[in-house]
Amino acid sequence: MNEKSKQRIDADNAFLRTQTQSMVRDRVLSESDTIAETRDANTARLRELRLQKEAQAREAAAAVLPKPVPQKRPLPD
Repeated sequence: MNEKSKQRIDADNAFLRTQTQSMVRDRVLSESDTIAETRDANTARLRELRLQKEAQAREAAAAVLPKPVPQKRPLPD
C-alpha cells in the first residue's frame, strides 16, 4: 500500500526537476541583479567624483588671473 505507482514516481521526479530548474533560474537572476546594482552604484559614484573634479578644475581655471596683454606703443612720427 505504501508503494507509489510508477506514474506517481515519474510525476514527482518531473516536479522536482522543474522545481530545481526554477530555483537555479531564480538564483542566477538574483546574482545578476546584485551584479547590476553593484555596477550601477559604482558608476554613479565614479560619475559624481568625475563631476566634482571637473568643477574643481573649472573653479581653479577661473581663479587664475589671465596674463596682462602688453599695450602697443604708438610709433613715433
